[in-house]
Amino acid sequence: MTATLPLPSKPQVLSLFRSLLRVSHTFPDYNIREYIKRRTIDAFRHNRNLSESLSISSAFSEGKSQLDVAKRQAVVYSLYAPPLKSIMELQNP
Repeated sequence: MTATLPLPSKPQVLSLFRSLLRVSHTFPDYNIREYIKRRTIDAFRHNRNLSESLSISSAFSEGKSQLDVAKRQAVVYSLYAPPLKSIMELQNP
């Protein structure tokens, strides 16, 4: 007997996407911020065409766990913020 995960609604998926992007803005380091944004967008594009309910639920729960990891890492990175801004941040205020 396998337990099925509940299928996330479209607003839940959009909320997860926005939350991941919001968390990326909390990182003090430019490179990490951009990496998390790219990784989020790429993952959602990759999973856009999933059709099986099990794979959709699995991808959603993986996204939620990644959000938790990103939130914890943002706190750690804020404790050790680099003293100088990246050249990319100096060019684009």
